[in-house]
Amino acid sequence: MKFFLDTANLSEIREGLALGLVDGVTTNPSLIAREKRPFRPLVEEICALVPGDVSLEVVATDFDGMIKEGEELAQIAPNAVVKCPLTKDGLKAVRHLSGKGIRVNQTLCFSATQALLAAKAGATYISPFLGRLDDIAHVGMDLVRDICAIYRTYGFSTKVLAASIRNPLHVVDAAKAGAHVATMPFAVMEQLMKHPLTDIGLQRFLDDWAKSGSKI
Repeated sequence: MKFFLDTANLSEIREGLALGLVDGVTTNPSLIAREKRPFRPLVEEICALVPGDVSLEVVATDFDGMIKEGEELAQIAPNAVVKCPLTKDGLKAVRHLSGKGIRVNQTLCFSATQALLAAKAGATYISPFLGRLDDIAHVGMDLVRDICAIYRTYGFSTKVLAASIRNPLHVVDAAKAGAHVATMPFAVMEQLMKHPLTDIGLQRFLDDWAKSGSKI
């Protein structure tokens, strides 16, 4: 499973890369706005830092606008992936852009039927938002499992990118379901490496070593 950081913060990206954990990055208009920097220089720097795919989202909601913005975003860097919302015009945009060799991440997916349509339209990635489904008392991970099962059955090449991940259990369950990618905030990535027994065990080793008076 690949790990993407869901962020536009350069410090978080650099730290994730230093850990050797970051395979790519997903951004969205909200994350970009949070950084309070001009859009183009920021995303160019992100794409230059990250060795893998970087999703950059259109803000247009009509077909013509998505095509115009999508083609511009795709020119930013070879690893740029265009994000389009899962709407009627979004599906048309995926079909058009993918037909021109532009890779697309179809975002804001909340049903298996939507995911099936995105795969048929030619999306490179599908982004089911499992955390947001959990928020309204649906089991978001059920959607990830359904999409993975459907894609395996019919041999779709679209990769399942589990999004709106809120905690380490989401990551584990998405991996067990067969999702190709989990995209997460940096705080969740940090939680993945933490366990109280690790901290207790390390402190015990250090205490015993200090008592021994030995040196390396």
